[in-house]
Amino acid sequence: MVARLVIAAPSSGSGKTTVATGLMAAFTAAGLSVSPHKVGPDYIDPGYHALATGRPGRNLDAFLCGPGLVAPLFAHGAAGCDIAVVEGVMGMYDGAAGQGELASTAHVAKLLRAPVVLVVDASSQSRSVAALVHGFASWDPEVRVAGVILNKVGSDRHETLLREALDEAGVPVLGVLRRAAQVQTPSRHLGLVPVAERRGDAVESVAALASRVREGCDLEGLLALARSAPSLPGEAWDPHAGPGTSPASPGSSLSAGRAEASDTRERPLVAVAGGPAFTFSYAEHAELLGAAGADVVTFDPLHDEQLPDGTAGLVIGGGFPEVYAPELSANETLRKAVAELARSGAPVAAECAGLLYLSRELDGKPMCGVLDAGARMSERLTLGYREAVAVSDSVLAPAGTRMRGHEFHRTVMEPGAGPVPAWGLHRPERRVEGFVQGNVHASYLHTHWAAEPGVARRFVERCTP
Repeated sequence: MVARLVIAAPSSGSGKTTVATGLMAAFTAAGLSVSPHKVGPDYIDPGYHALATGRPGRNLDAFLCGPGLVAPLFAHGAAGCDIAVVEGVMGMYDGAAGQGELASTAHVAKLLRAPVVLVVDASSQSRSVAALVHGFASWDPEVRVAGVILNKVGSDRHETLLREALDEAGVPVLGVLRRAAQVQTPSRHLGLVPVAERRGDAVESVAALASRVREGCDLEGLLALARSAPSLPGEAWDPHAGPGTSPASPGSSLSAGRAEASDTRERPLVAVAGGPAFTFSYAEHAELLGAAGADVVTFDPLHDEQLPDGTAGLVIGGGFPEVYAPELSANETLRKAVAELARSGAPVAAECAGLLYLSRELDGKPMCGVLDAGARMSERLTLGYREAVAVSDSVLAPAGTRMRGHEFHRTVMEPGAGPVPAWGLHRPERRVEGFVQGNVHASYLHTHWAAEPGVARRFVERCTP
């Protein structure tokens, strides 16, 4: 059994990331092995979690993967650790729009049978904090709100008033963070700036968060609370395990795939884009590719002029290519190598930033030219969960495969889909999206392959001559 805490809040902007990352770093500095997790599809916060703990930050998304995979994925990531800290998303009861509690922090806390610590922005309230906390603690009796951390507290007098009110409410105060001690983390149009873009500064920020949490929070009390979590039933997720349907992809035709790659074949090399421009990826994707029989090597399209030697397949995930468009464009040698690999028929899977990189141009800067489409920045944020079906056979999925995904971008493609689209989106809106061109699959849709492990097996099979 792994001790565990969920860090939640009444709303976004209350300080969840500050507290969660600071706790992870403080527990790690105290000699504990800490497993970091994030509720929802967020890619950026897990980068800070990884920096704080020295372990991969992992997402727990009940929409993308289905509720049945949340506990197994947690158990896989937390195996062998002393404690797991799970950062929530948005307000504690906010989840997939129009689908009740699905994918909310409260939902994940129940699936993990984990105690919840509520982070409250107390900057504009005193006794009212008791009513706020009481409401969140009593809304769903299956959610155990076991303590509060007060953030942005203005003075000793303010702290006294808050503590007195919460004593009446019967909810223990496990930490107080003062308003004057804010640690600034830069952000831009899609959230915090990823760790890979500011690693030196990020190390200092995480160290400052650890110090602030250590001084203001009851670490022993929080650890004892985490250890009060009951055992979780069931087995941990295993990337080598055989296929099976999940709530995220009922009846998918990929479920008939093979459970493991043949030991008699040479392992193909799959190159995965990384570096500051391509920071969005789920740790399980590389694990699934390896379990399917591939050797996975990361390269940086900003600096590497060639693909790794022997590349048989290419995966380009999400990130911020719009920020680095001049540098990506200037690396003409690599752009040509990517285009040549795609023309050769090697499998290429690109999501969001990868889609932009494969386009003809991005904000007027030449890209790889694999797709006959242009991309540009837009004022409109496209954000939300999607339900999709594969429109045609591709290197990732046969036609008819159902998957769930997430869009998160401020760019547009013209055209928005190729002659052969990748996905037909049917909820919350109906449209086609993405490109299937030979063995290239490119789309704005971020998917979590753990929901359908046949995706990785199919991709690796296409990499093998």
